[in-house]
Order: sequence, then structure tokens, then C-alpha cells
Amino acid sequence: MSEQNQIRPVSKGAWFRIVFLVFALVNQLLVVYGKSPLPFSEEQLEQLFSLVWTSVAALIAWWKDNDWTKKARSRTK
Repeated sequence: MSEQNQIRPVSKGAWFRIVFLVFALVNQLLVVYGKSPLPFSEEQLEQLFSLVWTSVAALIAWWKDNDWTKKARSRTK
């Protein structure tokens, strides 16, 4: 098979978007039928969102502040 005819694999991002879309559609279906889509209070969701947001920000800051690759370490010398 030539290189032009090869089909590239589905990316992880594409799978994530598909799963997220399915969850969103199921959530909408539950709302239409009057069911509670998420068994959490708004306060619990706000706290979870805050925790996730803070954790992601901390990890990004930690990653950016440290030189992990050889290329980055060679530039700081």
C-alpha cells in the first residue's frame, strides 16, 4: 500500500470530543424527560469546577516554570 492511501488513526482529541458529545446528548435527553442529569448540587459543582481549574492552572504553571526537555535545559546553561 502506498503512503498516500494510508488512513491515519483517529486522534485522542477526536475520541474525547465524541465521548463529550455523547454525554451532552444524553444529558439533554434526561432534561427533556424531566430527570436530574447530574445528582449534584450547584454548590458541589462549583467547588469541583474550582478545584479542577486551580489544579490545571497549578500544573501548567509548574510545567512552564521547570525545564523538562533537553532542549530547554540546554538553553538555561
